Amino acid sequence: MASSGRPYRTLRIHGFEVLVGRGSEENDVLTFEIAEPHEIWMHVGGDTPGSHVVVRNPSRAVVPKEVLEGAAAAAAWYSKARGAAKVEVEYCTVSAVSKPRGAPAGLVELASSRSVKVRPAAPGAE
Repeated sequence: MASSGRPYRTLRIHGFEVLVGRGSEENDVLTFEIAEPHEIWMHVGGDTPGSHVVVRNPSRAVVPKEVLEGAAAAAAWYSKARGAAKVEVEYCTVSAVSKPRGAPAGLVELASSRSVKVRPAAPGAE
């Protein structure tokens, strides 16, 4: 799906639209200006640099496990942990993500999160 000129890449995972930030400033735009509070936000765990990933959910349905795992694998792929066998990816609702005062672009704090371990994978066709 074309998303040139936008601050994110657009993927489709089992029918869900998944947005992947292109860089630190673009991650901030995606997380704080584009994503809705009820949508799922993801990022590789620890202090590993990587893209913010948002699973769009306009119907507010329960996001299936395979969608979470696919989006997490994409988050791992678009990070410095791409070469690892397994990567821990944190996820939460966008409403649990905040920007510390004076923090550099792309740096956020999570009020609460869960995590999933996945193998980094290039996003492919369904």
